[in-house]
Amino acid sequence: MIFKRKKRVADTAEDQGTDESQATDPARPAAGPFDGDEHSDRDGYLDLGSLLIEPVEGMQMRLEVEDKTKRVIAVALELDGSRLQLQVFAAPKSEGLWPRIQEQIGTSIDKQGGKTDKVNGRFGEELVARVPAKRPDGTEGFMVARFLGYDGPRWFLRGVIGGPAALDRAKAQVLEERMARAIVVRGDSPMPPSELLPLKVPEGAVPRTNEDPEADGTEQGLKAPQRGPETTEIG
Repeated sequence: MIFKRKKRVADTAEDQGTDESQATDPARPAAGPFDGDEHSDRDGYLDLGSLLIEPVEGMQMRLEVEDKTKRVIAVALELDGSRLQLQVFAAPKSEGLWPRIQEQIGTSIDKQGGKTDKVNGRFGEELVARVPAKRPDGTEGFMVARFLGYDGPRWFLRGVIGGPAALDRAKAQVLEERMARAIVVRGDSPMPPSELLPLKVPEGAVPRTNEDPEADGTEQGLKAPQRGPETTEIG
């Protein structure tokens, strides 16, 4: 989907009665993500089942599908050449998942010959990963990604920022705000920790294929679902 400006779809900080610096200052704690049982205002949100997303003008959304099961496992939000991938998991009541997941990500990156640094960000401690990768000219370089985590009540939301926003905090603010404004609907069904919560195609979305001659990114509709390169299994 590509989103155009609508008053209620993308409220400004002034509309919400908050100072914009508070909404984007990484030094301040996040006002969200929100739990579905505690946040009833969902006007303008896209309903993906366990995850509700508030879009902004120019944002493109891509659903990522697991090849074997054909289930939707993540949503990727693309804006101005950068990307935020979101996945939501079941979590235990007694403790959060983020500390253990950080260790798993760090171990995985180390095995790939990369390195991770822990830094403080909008959602608390996050990981900045650098993984060896070839540049377009064939020379060796690094791919940089920021791993964000937020432990909610019986759920965990993970975000991965890639592209220019992974290196430029100012460019990342709009994507961080999409994660902060997200609503997670955990549901009452018992699920083992680290199990992915179910996602679905938003109502009214129009699936597209790469062969569709009109799928040029100028009209509203879903791009062809595919699994993204940053998808990481945890557990």
